[in-house]
Amino acid sequence: MPLKAIVFDFDGVLANSEPLHCLSFQRVLASESVHLSDEEYYARYLGFDDVGVFRAIASDRAIAWDARRIADLVAMKALAMEELERDGSVLFPGAADAIRRAAAAVPIAIASGAIGPEIRRTLDREQLTPLFAAIVAAEDTRRSKPAPDPYLLAVDRLGTVVRDSLDPGECLAIEDSRWGLESARAAGLKTVAVGQTYDVANLPADLAIDSIAALDLHLFASLFTR
Repeated sequence: MPLKAIVFDFDGVLANSEPLHCLSFQRVLASESVHLSDEEYYARYLGFDDVGVFRAIASDRAIAWDARRIADLVAMKALAMEELERDGSVLFPGAADAIRRAAAAVPIAIASGAIGPEIRRTLDREQLTPLFAAIVAAEDTRRSKPAPDPYLLAVDRLGTVVRDSLDPGECLAIEDSRWGLESARAAGLKTVAVGQTYDVANLPADLAIDSIAALDLHLFASLFTR
C-alpha cells in the first residue's frame, strides 16, 4: 500500500523547543521550591504533556498538588514558554523546507503533547499553519503519549481531508522519543526516528534519520512497498 499521509511530532522533531520547555518547567518549579535538573527532564519527563509532567513530578516527590493547582502550574508554564519564544524562530534548521516538501506530496498533520496555542504560535510565525490538514495537541485527547490516542485522532482527522477511510498503516509518524514512537506504533503507523533529541540507536523505529532536514520522501515511500 502507498504512503498516504505523514504525521509529525512537534517538539524535538520540527521545533527545537525541548530546551525551552525544560527551562520553563524549571522556572515554574523553582517558584514551588522544587528542583528539576536537565538530566531528569530528558530521562524521565520529556514524553509527557504539561499536565503529565506536573502529575509525575508530584507523584515522584510526594507533593500534594490537586487538579486545580496543577492547572495553575500549567498556565504559569505556558506563559514562561511564550516569553522564552519571543526572541525568534524555534524551528530546527531545514524544518520549514521539510514541511513544505512533505505537504506538496501528501496530506500532513501534527500529533503532539504540546498545547495548541504553542504549536500554532510557532507555525503562524513561519506561515506554515495552512500546510497542516490537522493539528492534534495535548488538550485534544484524554490520554497523551505513549498512549495511541493522539495518533489515532490525527489519522481520523486526516481521513476527513482525503475523503476516504484512511488506515493507520498507510500513514507515517515522525518522532524523536521512545514515548512518541510507542504511541505511533500502538496506533498502527509506520515510524521514522529523528536523532535530534536522543541517539537514534536507542529509538526503535522502521527507519532513522539524523535530522528533519534529511527528510526524504522517496526513502519513506520504500517503507510502504515491502
